Amino acid sequence: MFVRRKKNKSGSTTVVIVDKSIGRFKPIRILGTSSNTDQIERLFKEGLEWVDNYGGQMDLFRSKDEAEEEEKVTERVLSNIENILINGAQRLLNHVFRQIGFDAIDDKILKELVVARLCQPLSKSGTVDYLKSYFDEDIELHQICRYLDKLHNTQQEKIQRISVEHTCKILGGRIGLVFYDVTTLYFESDYGDELREKGYSKDGKHSQPQVVLGLLVSSGGYPLSYSLFNGSQYEGYTMLPVKERCLQQR
Repeated sequence: MFVRRKKNKSGSTTVVIVDKSIGRFKPIRILGTSSNTDQIERLFKEGLEWVDNYGGQMDLFRSKDEAEEEEKVTERVLSNIENILINGAQRLLNHVFRQIGFDAIDDKILKELVVARLCQPLSKSGTVDYLKSYFDEDIELHQICRYLDKLHNTQQEKIQRISVEHTCKILGGRIGLVFYDVTTLYFESDYGDELREKGYSKDGKHSQPQVVLGLLVSSGGYPLSYSLFNGSQYEGYTMLPVKERCLQQR
């Protein structure tokens, strides 16, 4: 709530207490209308007192030099701030991360990458800058690149098992319906290997090597498992291996 002086077409001024919520201004109390400067000032002060008494926010700057005083206070406050971290999302998602059970994997980089991916999906180098700027986390680019190999080679099964167990828990102990989808991820390279091969590209990059990614989710979109296949693999042959691997984890 705040007090507003509203100019009228007649030349008079109406002093009104206004509340702003959901982007809309709503008059709460009309204190009076006058063309006399002293009367308007008196009504304005009455409005300030009313706001203070009925739950409004107290105005810290009511002197005639309020603009200068506000600037001094603002400068003093800002000069004492060493760092600003926008970490509200991090605190919330860290709690969700632990609640699901992913903290059983004792690896800080995993948690930071998950939070960053949810908050601000960026490239690997962009993620490094984002984690430093917003969360003051010092993670190097080479650590992220190496961790992705570590994740696939040593932690994939454990992560998927945790995900399946959590999904069973929130769905009442039974996963009755699953959905499967496939996409392709291409590489900016002219050369492939046993995994990265040329094939049908959903991105239209048929001349570049790619991999086929299959994702299995439950009703509600809870992820259960994923698998990578070589880029030339026909996607119709990928569903059964993913489903069977998920059943083995239950």
